[in-house]
Amino acid sequence: MDECTLKEDQVSGAGRLLEGIVIEAAGASYVVAEDGGGEFRCRTFPGTGTENEGSSLVAVGDRVEVKVTESGTESMEGVITKVRLRTSALTRKRDIRRNRSKEKVQVIAGNIDQLVIVVSAFNPPLSTRLIDRYLVFAESEHLAPVVVVNKMDLGDAEEIMKLMEPYRALGYRILYVSAGRQTGIEELREVFSGKVSALSGHSGVGKSTLVNLLFGHRRLKTARTNLKTGKGQHTTSNAVMLALPTGGYVIDTPGIREFNLSGITRENLRFYFPEFLVPMQECAFSSCSHTVEPGCAIHKGAECGDIDPDRYESYLALYQSIDEES
Repeated sequence: MDECTLKEDQVSGAGRLLEGIVIEAAGASYVVAEDGGGEFRCRTFPGTGTENEGSSLVAVGDRVEVKVTESGTESMEGVITKVRLRTSALTRKRDIRRNRSKEKVQVIAGNIDQLVIVVSAFNPPLSTRLIDRYLVFAESEHLAPVVVVNKMDLGDAEEIMKLMEPYRALGYRILYVSAGRQTGIEELREVFSGKVSALSGHSGVGKSTLVNLLFGHRRLKTARTNLKTGKGQHTTSNAVMLALPTGGYVIDTPGIREFNLSGITRENLRFYFPEFLVPMQECAFSSCSHTVEPGCAIHKGAECGDIDPDRYESYLALYQSIDEES
């Protein structure tokens, strides 16, 4: 049995019960912040209950019930007896070829108010396809998305803003920042204030550096982007939740090279592109997939420019990938 897992008879009759929030997860070991103050190093056990079936047992941001097993002047320990129902979650499908878990969905962070998608203007290059994946997920989870374009000092600012214009036109909030020159940080603080925010994006886009700037000092490890490959190096190995000085929490998540959509099907994908919702009513078929059907208003809109052609191409690519990933 895993050393981080306790047998049920080891917790029976032990200590007081308390509630808190998971602020760090590393394997089967967790740090829980008690509502009344104080932190506990916690583990699960075979009897740990959950109100979230079919997904990760415990994730950063989860509300949990804890039974205290040890309380001293220097350390407090406990076991998680129950995980409360999540109101929202940042998730991805498990790769069943690499993971033997029966859980089909891996929860990266739970109970978040907004998804902050961090991309970079350069090194690694900006990927609108990845942005679209995140936005589709945010729409499906009813999360408020914010797109942060970092490293604006390293790229062609005018070209980058032109590339992001379709998103601004759709009403998505876009922030342009430079961690290196520390520009746009005050606006970033305002976005995070009073909310539970999850940062996500490719490795190397500067998520950890931005978190450090929000605090005004170093809280998370950072690393340079690999100059040969242009890809980021992982500096966050597990999700961690930090209380912000201005109120609210920020959850820094491990860099994701490939973000697999969870709960998105070919049938419902079309509803998560907001620019499709009105014109799709004019399609010749009510079940139009907007791919090959005649009389498709979305295809026509992309051809005449009423719908951004690149966004439409991104939809088609996502439609195809959903079948390949399932």
